[in-house]
Parts: sequence; C-alpha cells; structure tokens
Amino acid sequence: MDKLNRQEERWPGRIALMVAHCAGMVDLVALPVWVGTLITRYGYDPQRAGALATLFLLGAVASSLFCAPRFHRLRAGIVAPCSFALAAAAFLGAANTSDYASMAVLHALAGVAAGAALSMTHGTMGRSSSPHRMFALAGMALGVFAIAFLGLVPALVAGAGGPALFRVFSAVMMVAAIVAALAFPLWRGAEARPLATARVKPAVWYAALGIGGMGLVQAMMFSFLERIGADRGFGAGAVTGVLIALGFVNLFPAPLAALLERRWPAHLVVMAGPVIQAGLALTIATSTTFAPYAVAGSAFAAVMIFTHTFAFGLVAQLDPGGRALSATPAMLMVGAAIGPVLGGTLVKNLGYGALGSAAVALAVGAVYCFAQAGRRRAAVLS
Repeated sequence: MDKLNRQEERWPGRIALMVAHCAGMVDLVALPVWVGTLITRYGYDPQRAGALATLFLLGAVASSLFCAPRFHRLRAGIVAPCSFALAAAAFLGAANTSDYASMAVLHALAGVAAGAALSMTHGTMGRSSSPHRMFALAGMALGVFAIAFLGLVPALVAGAGGPALFRVFSAVMMVAAIVAALAFPLWRGAEARPLATARVKPAVWYAALGIGGMGLVQAMMFSFLERIGADRGFGAGAVTGVLIALGFVNLFPAPLAALLERRWPAHLVVMAGPVIQAGLALTIATSTTFAPYAVAGSAFAAVMIFTHTFAFGLVAQLDPGGRALSATPAMLMVGAAIGPVLGGTLVKNLGYGALGSAAVALAVGAVYCFAQAGRRRAAVLS
C-alpha cells in the first residue's frame, strides 16, 4: 500500500475528501434552489437563469479538462485548498452584485476554481485502495450535506433575499478550503509516473459519454424541479418538503452502492441507471397531481448518485492511476453544463413537458454508451 493509500485509510484524509466532494458537487444538491432563486429573486427568465448555472458548470468542465492530463504533475494538496478559496471569493463577489454580466463572470470563475479542486479530489480518490468504497463514502457525505442545505437554505433565501444563497456557497467553499489545507491526502507524483503515460482506453471514453448524458438529464430536470412544483400550484411548503425528502433519500444510494459493489455487476447497473432516471424525469415533467411529482422528485438525484458510484468504480478498474478519474468533473459536468440552459430554453419555448421527452431521448444514448463501455471493459479485463 503506497503513501496515499495509508493516508486515505485514516479518517482525517477521508473526511477531507468527503468535504471536498460535497463542495465541488454542490450543483448536484443546489440546482433547484440556485435556478429558482435567480428566477424569483433576481427576475431572470428561465433561459438566463439557467445560463448562469451553465457558466459555472462550463467553467468546471474547462478546468477539469485542463487538470486531468496534468494530474500526476500537480500537487493536489495545494491546488485543492487554493482553488476552493478562489471559488469562495467568487461566490462572495456574486453575493454583492446584481449586474448580470458581473454575475456571469463570477459564476464562470467559481466553476473554474471548484472544477480544479474537484479534479484533484476525484483523482486522489482514484488512487485510493478502494475507489468504489471511497466514492460511496463521499456520496453519503453528500446526502447529509443535501439534508442540511435543502432544509435550511430555501428558508434563508426567503427571509434574507437572493444574495444569501451565494454567501452560503462562499461559506461552503471556504470550509472545504480549510479542511483540504489541513488534511488533504498527499502522495508523491513520482510514484505514479509509469501510470501517467498509459493510454486512456476507449471503454473509458464511452463511460465518460454515458456519465455526461446522465449529468445532462440530471441538471436539466433538477434545475426546474422547484419551479415545476410551484408553477403547478403544489404550494411552497409542499415543494420544500419534497426537497427535504430528497435530501434524506440521498443518504441511502451511496452506502447501498458500497454494499452491492461485489453483488451487482457495474456494467449492468450503469445501463439501468439512465432508464430509471428518464422514467422519473418524465413523471416529474408531466405530473399534474402532487403525489407522483413528490415521489419522483424525492428519488431523482438518488439514481444519479447510485449509478455514478458504480461508474466511478468501473472507470477505476480501467485507470488505476487516477488520471481519467481526475476528469470525472468534466465527464459529469460537460452534460450538466448544458442542462440548465437547455432546460431553460425548452421550458421557455415548449413548456415543462418537453423536459421529459428530452430526458427519454438522452437516456437512449447513455444506455448505448454504457453498453459499449461494458463490452470493451470485458475485452480489456479478459
């Protein structure tokens, strides 16, 4: 077991990775509140509100694509805390302006910084003794974070106004910066140089496309989950209850994925994920009564967390050096970056029902990509 693995097996290192994962993946929890706040508190239409979230995610994609090929040459223990601190500063700036152009620049800057930190986090997880299990632990932490965020922040924004959301984002990033500075697992780049030169296998690219497709559906639907409920007259309290329930449901997929790691084949789980996700998206988009909306909405993010855990483990088998896994933010967010603005465009021009139809079409492509990844993985490992 190398130096990283010894550090990662200790709880300070694990906690640092878990906190960094929560901060870097804040969009997976916050998008409904984020886009809803931009619409209701800042007066932007769905397309413009979605575009700001998209700029954050595009920044994360660009940063991840830059960092991933250089993962073995970068000092993760320095890059992660510094990047989180920069993201905190950008969000604090967003809390102090209402100018759309300034908001756009600050969202992009926050995304670039958070994406760099998340690349270091996921690449380091990929170097751990059990990437699947470490990612599951991070997913459990994200579930706890979701409960706190969705239980507290909507009420805070309602009472204190839109800038409160960005102050919360800034605080989350600063906490991650401090924890990463104190306990982020370290390893020597020289230990991984032979792995750094290995060619990324085609199966990894297919898996990346599948993850990107699911990320697109996740962001496209999740951005408008709160607005769909509000615009269909379900009531603010009921919609907030769905968001809180979503946080509690998110506690379970990651530990369940860890428990089933050796029982369920990863290549079949990742093929089923997009199908279930599309079914839930279609239900949310077309429901005119509260019960189906509430059930599908509360389970929606859990499907992504569960499937992504297996996809992370699948890629880790093909890239033990962690280089491809450091590009996980790009894999996930290249789709997620398109989601808010695509969703906003569909809603603005065609209504909420179009989101469900788009989710089904995207699921077909994701299933095909995961099927190709599974087939090529079998050929590589045989």
